[in-house]
Amino acid sequence: MNTIHHLTLKKRPLVHAISCILAATALNVSAQGADEEGRIERVSVTGSRILREGAEAPSPVTIISGEDLLATGAISIGEALNDLPALANTFSLANAGNSIGTAGLNILDLRGMGTDRTLVLVDGKRHVASSSGTASVDVNSIPTAWVESVEIITGGASAVYGADAVTGVVNFRLKKNITGMDLSITKGYAAEGPYDNDKITFSFGQDFDGGRGNFGVSVSHSRQDGMNATDRAQTRSPKGGVSNPLDGDSTDANGVHIHDGIPDRVILDNTGWFDDSINGNFYVYDGDTGDAEWFIFNQDGSVRPQNLGTTYSDWGRCTDCDVLDLQRYNELQPTFKSLNINFKANYDLTDNLNVYSEVKFGKVEADAIGQPSFFEYGAGFTITRDNAYVDQSLLDVMDANADLGYGDSVRVHRFMEDSGRRNEEVEREQTRFVIGLEGTVAQDWDFDVYATYGKTEGTQIATGNPITDRLRQSVDAIRLDSGEIVCRDEAARAEGCIPTTIFGFGNIDPAAAAWFNTVSTSTTEIQQTVVSGSITNGDLFELPAGSVGFALGAEYRKEESDSVPDAFAATGATFLTSLQEEHGDFDVTELFFETTIPLLADMALVQDLGLDVAVRYADYSTIGAATSWKAGVNWTVTDEFRVRATLSEAIRAPNITELFGPVNQTFFNINDPCEAGRPQDPVRIANCAALGIPVDFPAIATVASIEGLAGGNPDLNEEESESFTYGLIYQPDFIDGFVITVDYWEIDIDDAIDSIDAQDILDKCVDSVGGINNQFCDLITRDGDREIRLIRSITQNVAKQKAEGVDFEIGYDFEALGGKFSTQLIGTRLLSRKEFPFQIDPTQFIENSGTTGEADWQANINISYKGDHWTGSWRTRYLDAVSRFTDQSLARNPDPSNIMGYGSYFQTDVRAGYTFDNGVTLEFGVDNFFDRDLPFASTGTSSTNGTASFDNIGRMYYTSLSFSM
Repeated sequence: MNTIHHLTLKKRPLVHAISCILAATALNVSAQGADEEGRIERVSVTGSRILREGAEAPSPVTIISGEDLLATGAISIGEALNDLPALANTFSLANAGNSIGTAGLNILDLRGMGTDRTLVLVDGKRHVASSSGTASVDVNSIPTAWVESVEIITGGASAVYGADAVTGVVNFRLKKNITGMDLSITKGYAAEGPYDNDKITFSFGQDFDGGRGNFGVSVSHSRQDGMNATDRAQTRSPKGGVSNPLDGDSTDANGVHIHDGIPDRVILDNTGWFDDSINGNFYVYDGDTGDAEWFIFNQDGSVRPQNLGTTYSDWGRCTDCDVLDLQRYNELQPTFKSLNINFKANYDLTDNLNVYSEVKFGKVEADAIGQPSFFEYGAGFTITRDNAYVDQSLLDVMDANADLGYGDSVRVHRFMEDSGRRNEEVEREQTRFVIGLEGTVAQDWDFDVYATYGKTEGTQIATGNPITDRLRQSVDAIRLDSGEIVCRDEAARAEGCIPTTIFGFGNIDPAAAAWFNTVSTSTTEIQQTVVSGSITNGDLFELPAGSVGFALGAEYRKEESDSVPDAFAATGATFLTSLQEEHGDFDVTELFFETTIPLLADMALVQDLGLDVAVRYADYSTIGAATSWKAGVNWTVTDEFRVRATLSEAIRAPNITELFGPVNQTFFNINDPCEAGRPQDPVRIANCAALGIPVDFPAIATVASIEGLAGGNPDLNEEESESFTYGLIYQPDFIDGFVITVDYWEIDIDDAIDSIDAQDILDKCVDSVGGINNQFCDLITRDGDREIRLIRSITQNVAKQKAEGVDFEIGYDFEALGGKFSTQLIGTRLLSRKEFPFQIDPTQFIENSGTTGEADWQANINISYKGDHWTGSWRTRYLDAVSRFTDQSLARNPDPSNIMGYGSYFQTDVRAGYTFDNGVTLEFGVDNFFDRDLPFASTGTSSTNGTASFDNIGRMYYTSLSFSM
């Protein structure tokens, strides 16, 4: 059965539209089928609830078979999906540990416009979320053994599937009737480092009661070891960006920056921070000269001058020095394992009624190992000269600098690695139940009524989390007259305080660490209840051009989320960020209607022309009523050539976290954009002056930890979006098995709900051409000296987003060499990805297209062969070269760095297998066959700067043994 991919385009003259499409492109798929006698059959297609003849999808749909997606060494289907051009890299196994409680998640982001705007379905039904307070589904929980296909829908999806499908839908279609037994065992290992993984899947199913019923059970288990940045040569050494000593930028009399074309900053190897250390270090400062002399502890507790190598104008940076190596705390891949058990059954009660059910249990365990606790500057340890562990060399330094105020004490900075790195052990258990009845009544009236219930229970156990008061009491040790070393604080002694030294790495007493460290346990619970019913008729009545199709339905859904952080950590008594409880729920009742109306048929250049209309009305307990709609045109010009277009409007109601998230304390590392010496333009200069900040302002809030507040906003409104698509499909009769599709798509979002990054708040405050009376400046508190003291990163309806692009697909299937070859080129040309920070001023925008994570061109080419015994595949992923900076930032500063971007990127995976006559298949594969390196100074772990687009495991070998009967 050939697959056909359908597309979309924008409202513009046809010639212009076609030229735009052919210059770029996009993809979608519909299936076309007939019975053995050649009669067209009525089938259900993704993107519509109406049964159609010929399966002509009303919206652009990309369909990828589960077999093709899993033809890799990736341990889950989510990891494989991350390579598709339409999906951005957000939470994958490589980067999910970057936020609290997200380790092990794999969450999809269609078009790079936010995970909350992508609706994930299983067999067209909603699935319980895996991340508290959101609707985000962890696709690692999908039963890979039963995935028949994955369908990616752009345009008009909200009116059919739900209002929050702003950018589209990813639907996992599972096999319905499971027959036979399948067992697969895969083992993979990296060519470099200790990383390895394995996955086991088992599926069994059979018919019963003469074929009236069918049941199936599947079990899958996957596991991987963690990989640290130090495990690979290219990520092992510390790398850092520093101010370029050769930079000669200057400032004119008006304060405008004059650029000399020499990079302002350079990224260097063997570069990092010297102002903290795992050994402990400190400085003595001469206020008269402004000079600071640094000292570091040896392992025996003695003190020596710290080797600062080459230093820069940046505070705390050095090359080839006694450096704090932050790279050693960067996990490229987490320790991860998952278990999924699924059961499904269906039974024909009559020839026209079928009852079905599904039961699912899933468990995920993942570790997110991060930096240890650290204490520096004002939070450092005050060490007095009577400390029991003070070496004479430290006393000598104190005496030599007594006139500078260091005769009695010094302030020691320390990274507490030897008392235990912070580790977050995450466990999620998920259950889901589905029961439904589907069938046909009154001849052509088809119905489906079902209920689903899902629950996700999560536990996060944080270790290596010191109780700060206890740690300071333990470090503040004295020697009694008896010679015994004890904690100075007598009350702490009574509580069991154990003294320890912090001088030199590895010298912390494990018993002391056990006393001042605590284990913090947080829990989450997410529940989803859905009751839905629909009725359809593909032949409601006849018009001259054909039959009118009709679908009508209703759905009730309730979402509940509770997040309870560790009660003791919530008091702020530990190093761990103080988080508060989050509780929220909402329910929504929805009515939806869809119709397809044939307009013309059997005319010159019009084989058939139809109109599709869908409307969805929703009543939310939070925001009230909301309506989404879609209108589409299907035009079959000839058997070979088809055209489609859709226009739709949708809303997205704020989720639980966005509405009910508590305002938590946090800390931001930021740069003050008004600081003297930073690149300025007239707009920034004027706005900084309006804030009362002079051009020679010596800000201290530069790469500093500034207090912040982050949380939800109960006064949020819904965000609104409009989508437009236009597509062409060409399937020539003279080349059997060949198809080419092209889709133009455009998505506009207004009143976008977002929690703005602290640095973006600062920058946008002073970048507004309308002055400082904007919503961003309102979020910043400065003191009387104009220093930043507080930033409020509260969720708001703050901005507008717009994305447009062209998807394309070229497929050709043919027989040769005793088997069948399938070839497929899937690609996306991103034309624009704009953010408008000030909705009322469309002239001010940030263009993200062509920057890291949002390449202008992305493509996958797949070539596979399947014969009687031999199988093989070749898959190459391409990313176009990208810039690390937007055009808008380069207009302000054209020479920011010696690394302006990353070159084009190719990654190739190959696989070959042989099936024996007894049903056993043996396969060998190599992912990243050519061992393509990461870009310099990247680790492939960041979704915020786009480097998660690149593979960070390196070349990986795997072997798979499977058996089917």
